[in-house]
Amino acid sequence: MNAALDFWLPDELGQWMGALFKPTVLIELAALAVCLLLAWGLVTLLRRNLRQSDPRSIFFGRKIFDGVLFPLLLLGLAYIARGLVVLWAPLAVFKVAIPVLVSLVVIRVGVKVLQVAFPRALWIRPIERTLSWLAWLSMVLWVTGLLPRILEELDQIKWKVGASTLSVRTMIEGALTAGAVLLLALWISSAIESRLLRSATGGELSLRKAVSNAMRALLMFLGLIMALSSVGIDLTALSVLGGALGVGIGFGLQKLAANYVSGFVILAERSVRIGDSVRVDGFEGRITDITGRYTVIRSGVGRESIVPNEMLITQRVENLSLADPRVWHSTTVSVGYDSDVDLVLRLLAEAALVSERVLRDPAPSVALSAFGADGLEFTVGFWIADPEAGLLGLRSQINLAILKALRTHGVDIPYPQRVVHWRETPPTQTPALATAPPGP
Repeated sequence: MNAALDFWLPDELGQWMGALFKPTVLIELAALAVCLLLAWGLVTLLRRNLRQSDPRSIFFGRKIFDGVLFPLLLLGLAYIARGLVVLWAPLAVFKVAIPVLVSLVVIRVGVKVLQVAFPRALWIRPIERTLSWLAWLSMVLWVTGLLPRILEELDQIKWKVGASTLSVRTMIEGALTAGAVLLLALWISSAIESRLLRSATGGELSLRKAVSNAMRALLMFLGLIMALSSVGIDLTALSVLGGALGVGIGFGLQKLAANYVSGFVILAERSVRIGDSVRVDGFEGRITDITGRYTVIRSGVGRESIVPNEMLITQRVENLSLADPRVWHSTTVSVGYDSDVDLVLRLLAEAALVSERVLRDPAPSVALSAFGADGLEFTVGFWIADPEAGLLGLRSQINLAILKALRTHGVDIPYPQRVVHWRETPPTQTPALATAPPGP
């Protein structure tokens, strides 16, 4: 029983509870309020001077309080205020405020970095909750003074792995160090990617995307190496892992490795770029993203196709906007054989210009393309410069204008006609049944 009471540190808790009810607590509360106002004012001033309104900003966020800069600045001011207050009064409020602010900074940094690095990931929300619970639990253990005792007990649980001796405390500290290093690597790579892709377009965008992906992979690799070193793992053991990885790539991971290599080749040589309109394996659309393993192609009707990068290297790909973003499309209409051909040509050329998306240079072209079974077939060809905006609505608009113009001028649009010849055949005569002669 005495050991249990000693484990809960009643002396320290009693001293803290006694200081919490002293009048000097008002001084601490006032100092904390001043820190809060100063942090709010400084962040607001920086936000206005830097004209920062990007919701993806890690430092500022969408609002003042949901970025990293506000809790980080508040924590720094709180440390300064604690150092001044401790000269005149015992600490009570700051013993709780400092751990709370540290936990808030850890949660906010982790959440914002993950949101920026993986904006579409569905697992961000569970990771955010887990990180929040771990940070607040650590804060409670820190405030109550249980954290050092728990760490001492965990350090006693040891086991030997080869030439190294590991403990539960070492593993936990290594996992935390690895998480912090990887978050820092993601933060730096996200900042570099945001700066590189801010004003890039076309081929420059693809090249900068390749540099950004390579930088992120390099930073993640260096972060992993540093995390393993902090745990105490001998890096020479990675040579065995590297050999096993090479064998795995040779046997089972060929496609995966080929896709990643192809992704960097595509981004480097810019044969296809973000924003290009392409046709791959019968699927046509606009490239919206090129990642290390796959390329996302979005069609005009909203469907998205995830194409492995190796397919863009080894198969035939039609790039509709590699050298010129302009694309030619057409629509077909039939009129009666007795129609005025010159009038029809003029009406079709005028109807093709009904949409502003149709380019005037080169102008739409109209040609008598075929003598159909039901009438004369005309093809109306036109050029557009924004194929990513879709074609169905534009073609419908032009067809409606053609229909209205032909009906206004009395041009016949023939229905399908078929002539059926009916030949009458004489009825077949049934031969009379032979009757057997009567028997005797």
